[in-house]
Amino acid sequence: MSSAVSLQSSLIFKLKRATLAALTLAGVSAGTAHADATLDRIDSRHEIVVGVMITGGPFGSIDPATQKLRGFNVDLAQDIAKRLNVNAQLVSVQPSTRVQFLQQGKVDILVANMEFTEQRGEILDHVATPYYQVGGTAITANTSGIMRWEDLRGKPVCISQGSSYIKPVVEKYGAIPRAFPGAAESLLALKGGNCVAAVHDAAPLLYPLQQRDPEWRAYRTLQPELAPAPSVIWVRQGEKDTAARIDSFVRDWHRTGWLIDVEAKNGLTPPSPALAQWHTTQVSSK
Repeated sequence: MSSAVSLQSSLIFKLKRATLAALTLAGVSAGTAHADATLDRIDSRHEIVVGVMITGGPFGSIDPATQKLRGFNVDLAQDIAKRLNVNAQLVSVQPSTRVQFLQQGKVDILVANMEFTEQRGEILDHVATPYYQVGGTAITANTSGIMRWEDLRGKPVCISQGSSYIKPVVEKYGAIPRAFPGAAESLLALKGGNCVAAVHDAAPLLYPLQQRDPEWRAYRTLQPELAPAPSVIWVRQGEKDTAARIDSFVRDWHRTGWLIDVEAKNGLTPPSPALAQWHTTQVSSK
């Protein structure tokens, strides 16, 4: 009797192990098929759909002469398409919509001034090598009395919905966030007196705004930059092969110094120290 029970237990164990192995293999295959589908779709339609941020600054704007999109993000998106030997369809996204656009399949990838955070990493996958580094700053009127980040405590601050800066301005500096769909609405609210400062990306948006627009020269920005983090290209969760393919492009951008040239071409000042460092790292690791 004990021998029969032992044999039965052995058979059940083997059956469970075989079933587990089959399920695991099926899961891997399904994940691979899902990931491969994006590159297959891009190849079959001969087009990659890229979500880009068009904020009016050097990272993304509309050329008034041609009505075409231009800027740092646009150049990156177009080069990715060129390396994939497909056309680029560019879709303007906002901080409040970019994740949904990617998850819903409205875009294939995001090149949208979207820094890596652990929270975002839980719902999306990303290209391993960053293409830029961005920190936030607060812009405030010279007459506001706001000189330091600590001066924001208990005061209303305009900010974009879904911004990664909401958490640090609340938890670290005690500001009261007033969220808007995008930077344009946030900055308009600042001008209208709805908040004492607006918190957004420093290099892509606020520094160029002060340099190019006389209206904003009566405003100051706060230092040091808030929560500097690497900007990465985002893909849907599970699309590891898409991320790996694009990662080879980004590493080549750093190795050749192409990103530094694109930064200069689009008038991004001051130059990013991170780009120079990553260029040196890629060259030395070749």
